[in-house]
Amino acid sequence: MKVSASRGARAAALIVLVVTVAACALPRSGPNKREIFSGSVQRQGDAFVIEVNDYVTRATAVVPALGFSEAFQRAGVVGSDTINAGDTLGLTIWENVDDGLLANQGANATQLTEVQVDGAGFIFVPYAGRIKASGNSPEALRQIITEKLDAQTPDPQVMVTRLAGNGSTVSVLGAIGGQGVYAIERPTRTLSSMIARAGGVTVIPEVARITVKRGGQTGSIWLRDLYDNPRMDIALRSGDVILVEQDTRAFTALGATGAQARVPFETKALSALEAIATVGGLNSQLADPTGVFVLRNEPAEIANIVLGRNDLVGAQRMVYVLDLTEPNGMFMARDFVIRDGDTVYVTEAPYVQWQKTLAALMGPLQTVNTLNTLAGN
Repeated sequence: MKVSASRGARAAALIVLVVTVAACALPRSGPNKREIFSGSVQRQGDAFVIEVNDYVTRATAVVPALGFSEAFQRAGVVGSDTINAGDTLGLTIWENVDDGLLANQGANATQLTEVQVDGAGFIFVPYAGRIKASGNSPEALRQIITEKLDAQTPDPQVMVTRLAGNGSTVSVLGAIGGQGVYAIERPTRTLSSMIARAGGVTVIPEVARITVKRGGQTGSIWLRDLYDNPRMDIALRSGDVILVEQDTRAFTALGATGAQARVPFETKALSALEAIATVGGLNSQLADPTGVFVLRNEPAEIANIVLGRNDLVGAQRMVYVLDLTEPNGMFMARDFVIRDGDTVYVTEAPYVQWQKTLAALMGPLQTVNTLNTLAGN
């Protein structure tokens, strides 16, 4: 009788312990599926919970579109022979007499190296005076100088060379091999050639973003698109500022994944399947493949399309549900596009909580058994 009473007491104690542990908040990585669904608008919550299908995938497939405006694209290349204020010129003048105006005694040629075109576009040539150089080609300037000198020395021969295009320069900044100010010259009159001239980008090409600032206009493009679309390889203009930077987009991975972190994009477009793979996939010991959620604030125009409405205004809280166990679940995850600021959350499998409960129970019971054994000794 005493044995039966003892067993009954133990059973009652075990039941109390189970209830107590179950009532406690056991450690976990976040809400379960039931708790997420309970926060839906359909259940008086404040988020729309939507199962992903082909229609939802197409409606939400928004990838940031970058490119240059027509104004950027219409700009023709800068003439490599056009002289600009700030350019450096080289002048060589031959005189058809033994004792010329400019040449040293015994010589008939005079070299004027590094003649700077001033801010107003003029240069000074001895005996020819102040001459307008900017806007002219070297050939046109040669003719002007020849005419000016012809009245003072018989049949002068003049050669004009454009040594450097310092008056037509661009600034290259950011994640580039060599930051600096570069002249627009014949080989570097377009954006791609200037990037190459500056040493190329120093970040992963797939996430390299190029921004060009020209006066009050700004345009951006992905590096890959720049090479794939020749129309976007715009001609440069003096004063352009070129900024090369790594893509700043990122998503957050939480829950039963291989890693929980804020993860930067490694490609221009990223799918849910790729996002999961980036953090090491689903945790095979914890994850519930039927509970993969993507949380985002969706613009009203997209939310209205997804929900088949037209009355929503402002960003809407959306929770997209992916079930990887469905026949086409993996395809849905492959096609569903992740966007900047998204949170990818994977719930724990239901049995995980039971495991934690049993673990919490077994610890005290093992301790009691150990004490009983010691007491019996």
